[in-house]
Amino acid sequence: MAKLSASIHVEVPFHDVDAMNVAWHGHYVKYFEIARCALLRLFNYDYPEMKASGYLWPVVECHLKYVRPALYNQQLRVEATLLEYENRIKIGYEIFDAGSGERLTKGHTVQVAIDAMTLELQYVSPAIVFTNLEQACNAKL
Repeated sequence: MAKLSASIHVEVPFHDVDAMNVAWHGHYVKYFEIARCALLRLFNYDYPEMKASGYLWPVVECHLKYVRPALYNQQLRVEATLLEYENRIKIGYEIFDAGSGERLTKGHTVQVAIDAMTLELQYVSPAIVFTNLEQACNAKL
């Protein structure tokens, strides 16, 4: 299956920066989340659809590597790419300066399916993930 990616644009707002005019490190996770939702919508499995399908998808791993700082008012492009989906959802992220294309941050998150009723971990992603991804990829062709 072809890699599925989404890209969003974010301007670093004043309330996201610290006293040094740099985006506080925790806000990068927020930028990842915005891009992740855009990616999930591409295959019709954003959080409302997850809940409706009977599964919770907690983030169990989050890794970031800060390459360069993001500054107040800087225009960013955040890319999210689906890396794995068979047993978990692993999404890779890159944050770039929207003007120069310079990479500022990279990272990934891992989410696992939990049955909403029993809270049991699912060792294989639910069938709806495969179905929705297949439909999304076929629609792109």
